[in-house]
Amino acid sequence: MSPLFLGADVGGSRTRVVLSDGIQIVSEAEGPGAAVRPDRALASAATITEVIRHALGKAGHRRADVLVVGAAGAGRDPEREELRQALRAEMVAERVHVTTDIEIAIESAFGGGAGIVLTAGTGSIAIARDAEGRLHRCGGYGWQMGDEGSGYSIGRSALGAVGRAADGRSPETALTAAILAATRSSHLDALIRWCAKAGPAEIASLAPTVFEVAATGDTTARGIVDYAARELSQLVFHLLPHFPGESPIPVAYNGGLITREGQLQQLLRSKLGEDARLRPSANPVEPAIGAVQMAERMGKDESPPGSE
Repeated sequence: MSPLFLGADVGGSRTRVVLSDGIQIVSEAEGPGAAVRPDRALASAATITEVIRHALGKAGHRRADVLVVGAAGAGRDPEREELRQALRAEMVAERVHVTTDIEIAIESAFGGGAGIVLTAGTGSIAIARDAEGRLHRCGGYGWQMGDEGSGYSIGRSALGAVGRAADGRSPETALTAAILAATRSSHLDALIRWCAKAGPAEIASLAPTVFEVAATGDTTARGIVDYAARELSQLVFHLLPHFPGESPIPVAYNGGLITREGQLQQLLRSKLGEDARLRPSANPVEPAIGAVQMAERMGKDESPPGSE
């Protein structure tokens, strides 16, 4: 039987799994987000495994030869190893390798080439691979320390604007009615209770509502979207020193917030256009494909780093 390779893209809002036989994609599956949190690898592994088993089952298989997981929150060795061990225990693949969601995004975007991947979903980060293959990051410090321009940041800014408007500290905004409706809150006190229980992914889910209000011309909402575009562009600009010379620098977009055509993407393209060397790609990155490509390559290597 032909070997089977699994690639998983694990974010804060969505998990996507791709199964390949080394020649073509034979199955895909999606499920909830399972971003890695310290000491919570078992919970992440359970969600990831459920999606993996769905992909395997659709193709009539129970186990793959190599699994590569690129997960948000897996930037540190302890979290990566904890998740790898938890996935090994699930027996869905002979060999398991865990890396970051950005690593698989770069693989998808550039193969072994140089460039910058800007990711904006629930969180945000930019990663550059220079001409020597070295990786450099900007941002990506999580919702408590960073994630500027992310869905969480946009949602949090909108909630703050609603609160200030309620006090009269800021002008009235159409965001108030829109956010109340989006959270199914009948009044401000109900929204406060919703916020007290909401996690980063739930806050980030308000970003599309902000975009809708901004499209109507609401000044506050438009300001939030413009600020997000500026913050995201700064993540890219701060990586430019790693690309000396005048050669074009490809920039790929990753994450649901900026891969869809809309006001944020348009503003971001405009701001990145301020540096003539940047060449934004029109094609979205497919990190799960990058993960399965890594798995296929590791299948030819008996001892890839960090796997069994």
